[in-house]
Amino acid sequence: MRVVAGMIARRVSLLFGLALVGCVAGNAPQDTPAVEHLYQSEAEAWAPRAEILALKRAGKARRSKRAPGWPGEPPPRRVPEQAPIESRFETAQLWSNAIDWEPAIAVDRTSSYVYQMTNRYGVPECASGCPDPAIILRRSSDGGNTWGPDRYVLRTVGSQYDPQIEVADNGVLYAALMDNFNPGVIFIKSLDQGETWSEPIPMSGPGTPIPWSDKPLLTVSRDGRDVYLAFNSSHSFVAASHDFGETWQAPVKTNRGFRYWFHSGGAVAANGDVYFASSDYTADFSGAVHISIIRSVDGGKSWTTYRVDTSAEVPDCKWAAGCYLGYFGPQADVAVDSAGTVMVAYNASDLDGAPQSLYVKTSTNGVDWSERILISPPFNNALAGFPALASGTQPGDFRVVWIDDRNGSETAFNVWYRQTSDGGKTWSAVARLSNARDGAVYKTADGFAFPYGDYLEIGVDGNGALHAIWGEGISYDDAGGTWYTRVR
Repeated sequence: MRVVAGMIARRVSLLFGLALVGCVAGNAPQDTPAVEHLYQSEAEAWAPRAEILALKRAGKARRSKRAPGWPGEPPPRRVPEQAPIESRFETAQLWSNAIDWEPAIAVDRTSSYVYQMTNRYGVPECASGCPDPAIILRRSSDGGNTWGPDRYVLRTVGSQYDPQIEVADNGVLYAALMDNFNPGVIFIKSLDQGETWSEPIPMSGPGTPIPWSDKPLLTVSRDGRDVYLAFNSSHSFVAASHDFGETWQAPVKTNRGFRYWFHSGGAVAANGDVYFASSDYTADFSGAVHISIIRSVDGGKSWTTYRVDTSAEVPDCKWAAGCYLGYFGPQADVAVDSAGTVMVAYNASDLDGAPQSLYVKTSTNGVDWSERILISPPFNNALAGFPALASGTQPGDFRVVWIDDRNGSETAFNVWYRQTSDGGKTWSAVARLSNARDGAVYKTADGFAFPYGDYLEIGVDGNGALHAIWGEGISYDDAGGTWYTRVR
């Protein structure tokens, strides 16, 4: 049996919860309802798995291969380019020859430490009895010049997925991951730079009102005192800790209605306001997708959702083995600079099934948002998505990274980068980060065959260097690996 078979099972499992939700969109902003028991029993929560498996096998994507041009899409507002920013682009490096995807990164701005996690299938570094797949950690003490050995993070009963890692200014590491879907999302932390980890704290599962959970998103205040962990159980939940992750408030349900929520970005502002960037879908990924910012001004006791934009129905991906409708759907990330400017980056389209483009909006208060600005080049047939956003060391400094296939429709994807130093008024020219021309069977001089995993991540160190990590592969079902680079 191929080890990648576990990937297929994982992605099918990811979809089982969609049958629990309907197609009613909530209004924005919306007040946060109280936590409630979502299901009559745990068995009820897991019952739809067979139905979704049948849906996936039937391949019910609504549209065939993209038609060139997509005439009729409104011309977007383009952002002016600013003077070139002096940067040095390194050649992207492959982490390992293992089957890795969906990586995460944490950059310590007060030291030269950089931390990376990845989801690995096969886990050759671990003795017998380890979960497969498992989360693997490595660290650099010299800003990413060299890397220590790969480390297995912790032993769990279930398979591990979706790593998240953050580092506070005092060097404490905070992490979240999935211990399968039940108990689901767990939280751990390390006081010794990843040598050892605390006992995991589950956010759902037995003994809680939330029977299962998926897709954690972790964000931490600079001093590490305030820790926020968003996740979904069909609905959107956020848990908060205000004692460095030692104890946790009960997770708060942030949405009304019956759509499926995914969190893909988070940030804590200097004034304590908390932001999560999220998108919500119908049960089968058809129809409009809402892109939202979920905000709390009271330490996570209550949350308000602000609709930032709405995308038309997502493009299909039947051209890639195993890919399901929704994989290339809208995602969003959010960052806050030192002056309090909030920026959101997301992918969306105005036409059903059309390739999506990359946009940004800004806000000075997290409530009122600017007009959207296109920052991916306006190639009508280029499929853009998987945005990652980070603030830099100075006010107005934001970095955004995304993936698109401008070099070859559905065959040559690349990771692209832009930077602004004036809060998004102007942007640097687009630069290619996935610049290695070979090194794997899925790579050519034009790009890589498929974006491997649901997300990529970036971070900015104390010297202003960008650190980026992402996945590349053959297809959704087949093998791939985790890649990393710096921009200094």
